[in-house]
Amino acid sequence: MASDEGTTRIDSWIWSVRLTKTRSLAAAACRAGHVRVNGERVKPAHGVRNGDEVRLRHAGRERIVVVSRLVRKQGAAVAAECFIDNSPPAPPREEIPVLGHRDRGTGRPTKRDRREIDELRGGR
Repeated sequence: MASDEGTTRIDSWIWSVRLTKTRSLAAAACRAGHVRVNGERVKPAHGVRNGDEVRLRHAGRERIVVVSRLVRKQGAAVAAECFIDNSPPAPPREEIPVLGHRDRGTGRPTKRDRREIDELRGGR
């Protein structure tokens, strides 16, 4: 169901246009501060209107979209029409570095190996 007037909850809209897989993931992203509307962090119940810029950090990349139509229910037919995607292109899969990869069959890492793996991943 599409609506062109008023506002819609941001978590519902993000899920409806298929930027996240579930509405609970969209709400969790809002609570974690990964969603910004017009430059401000928002809670899941924040209202979104036509023309708002939504920035979402999800799955290792940032999505920047402009709301062109409000939607309350999920549907593939209208999802693509509801936003203008201004996101930078996703990096190719071969450029994403694999950190801490171990060969199969090498067994459980030792304490020393574990510390080295943690250091490679950015130290915990």
